[in-house]
Amino acid sequence: MKVVASTDVWGSVVSAIGGDKVQVTSIIHDPSADPHSYESTADDALAAKKAQLTLGNGGGYDQFFTKLSGEAASAKKLVAYDIAKPGEENEHVWYDLPGVEKVADQVAAALGEIQPASKKTFDDNAKTFKSQVDGLIKKAAALGTAHPGTKVVVTEPVAHYLLKTANIADATPKAFSDAIENETDVPAAAVSDFTKLIKEKQVKALVNNVQTVTPLTKQAVADAKASGVAVVDVSETLPANVTGYIDWMTKDVDSLSGALNS
Repeated sequence: MKVVASTDVWGSVVSAIGGDKVQVTSIIHDPSADPHSYESTADDALAAKKAQLTLGNGGGYDQFFTKLSGEAASAKKLVAYDIAKPGEENEHVWYDLPGVEKVADQVAAALGEIQPASKKTFDDNAKTFKSQVDGLIKKAAALGTAHPGTKVVVTEPVAHYLLKTANIADATPKAFSDAIENETDVPAAAVSDFTKLIKEKQVKALVNNVQTVTPLTKQAVADAKASGVAVVDVSETLPANVTGYIDWMTKDVDSLSGALNS
């Protein structure tokens, strides 16, 4: 079955459920590509036309894919944001572990409708996948229990939902986060407050989106390293050194754990 996903994050989830019964095309699979500003190509449109299932992120994150999935006239269409966290402000729902479990169920159901003979296989694969995600949820939640009252700052609220699962407070000044999300200049006072939290070690870690590099984020990472504040790298597509979604999230949770235990 031909499946088209907006990013390799969601492509990897489909692969985990569909196994060798799916051929997944992930439109964005380059860590340097920005889904917010991506322009689809003729090849992308051709892949979409042949798709039997499409899976986008939604929530305003990958708007190029809304138009692209429209090319797949007869395909089943799933939108992760609408399944995981409809109505929430933060669109980075691949870090919402319980939400990803819901997406896995919907993917299994859709694939089962397209290929009924393999429905049990897809359901079993989803069950295995969700049990692995459950393990990550428990592991993340245990961090907050072991480190009550822990605070971090973030260069961008990409891992927002993971921090919530771990019950770790994001102390980033709201004006700082809002400006980063809206791609506007960060007010000087917010930069000063943000820097102070790091330099005075009022936070345990800096959670840094490695795919958004600006002079401000570079300075934040440098300040953290100079001050002995751990840096936890997160991303919006699969890093080069991972085999799939579970491996990626395991590395992220372990990285967060290492920072809190340092």
